[in-house]
Amino acid sequence: MQNSFYKWIPDWRGWVLPIVVILAWDAMSRLDANHAYAFASLGQIWAGVVELSRSGELLVNVQASVQRALTGLLLGASAGFLVGSLVAVSRTANILITPIYHAIRQVPLLGLVPLFALWFGNGDTSKLIVVSLSAFYPVVLSTFEGMLQVDRRFNEVGQVYRLSRWQIYRRITLPAALPQVFTGFSLALAFAWLSTIGSELLFTAGAGLGNLMMNAQEASRMDVLIIVTFVIGVLGYGMSLLIKLASNHLFKWRQVG
Repeated sequence: MQNSFYKWIPDWRGWVLPIVVILAWDAMSRLDANHAYAFASLGQIWAGVVELSRSGELLVNVQASVQRALTGLLLGASAGFLVGSLVAVSRTANILITPIYHAIRQVPLLGLVPLFALWFGNGDTSKLIVVSLSAFYPVVLSTFEGMLQVDRRFNEVGQVYRLSRWQIYRRITLPAALPQVFTGFSLALAFAWLSTIGSELLFTAGAGLGNLMMNAQEASRMDVLIIVTFVIGVLGYGMSLLIKLASNHLFKWRQVG
């Protein structure tokens, strides 16, 4: 119990480099006017935090980005799981869907941005499609590979017990493939968060941390840019940590021995 608690406490040595970088940053901001423009001082950054907190602007944009990322993750991962399962258990679906999937996957999402803008405009719909697609690809691949790697002997046992194809899928194939599927979901979460910020930078209509960064750039607010960048990193790290904790809890049987 004691060891499991202490393993989540970061080693104090891990704070050395961040503290050095912060102090160096503040020192650079005090050299001259040019450096003061390029490197916002710690005092300016703190004043920016107070300003954004009091106005509620930071909270509104954080909520918009998190909601967009989770919605896109839910839609994309759900569709990816269904498609991945279908091509894994059906040879016909594999033949029909796999070539299209791999062809579309080779097109970078940035290359599809002009198309989405023409079809769906510059608002939330285009952003949500980008986020959903970024979550869709890894879940399809991980689900397909996870189910394909299930030992055939397990399915043969199900056939011996005269289980239907649905029962074999539900009781044998899916449980055995779940760790691999969850790995794909972890990747989908990371991609969804990155594409959320990227889509907000490309489609400037509406609220979001990416939009807040664009407004700060236009206003030459280096302090706001630093604050938003830090918030994006903290939120991304927090989501990854939650996924890791969930994985350790759900699949702790894999750690035995």
